[in-house]
Amino acid sequence: MPHNHVIIVAGGSGSRMGTEMPKQFLNLCGKPILMRTIEAFTALTPKPNIVLVLPSPQMSLWKRLCEEHQFNVELKLVAGGNTRFQSVRNGLSQIPADDSLVAIHDGVRPLVSTDVILRCYKLAAEKGNAIPVVKPVESVRIDVEQGSKGFDRDKVLLVQTPQVFSSKLIKECYNIAEQPGFTDDASVAEFCGVTINTTEGNRENIKITTPTDLILAEALLNQILK
Repeated sequence: MPHNHVIIVAGGSGSRMGTEMPKQFLNLCGKPILMRTIEAFTALTPKPNIVLVLPSPQMSLWKRLCEEHQFNVELKLVAGGNTRFQSVRNGLSQIPADDSLVAIHDGVRPLVSTDVILRCYKLAAEKGNAIPVVKPVESVRIDVEQGSKGFDRDKVLLVQTPQVFSSKLIKECYNIAEQPGFTDDASVAEFCGVTINTTEGNRENIKITTPTDLILAEALLNQILK
């Protein structure tokens, strides 16, 4: 059977984190965030083929960090583009256009659970794609012309990664021109007429973007590592 794949996209700069170090390389309980993210996929059996997409200027830093932490995971390193869309497309160039599955995951989501990853692969194998989502716990309002109004939060889904697709399908979708409304891989596939399937994510699967996110991730991971 075709082997599963994962593309891990890590193109952050650290601007919202307020650090000179790109956020994916910041320390999370003794290891760079990006290594923690990769380990979420190396924990799978069998392990998927891993493609890591990094900005070219960050590759030497990544290799140095791998030496410092004796991080020897086998993966394919690919140069990113100017946007996330371009970076994912570069990563997809390393994936065969067959009936295998490819997960696309944010490099700064290290706390995705094994159950969520496996559930996304399983649903994508059945229906062609799958994305993890959680419902908001806060009240929700939407902008309107004269201020804002309440909106039923049960109709709102907060989207996470990994987003898993048939390799052939998502490679075809990424052959189109980039559009302003592309915020993730599901939006690219949907633009191409694909119906998106959702499955339950895990709330710990936060995207580490701000200093508060990093504090929360440290606390969550410390609980997991106990």
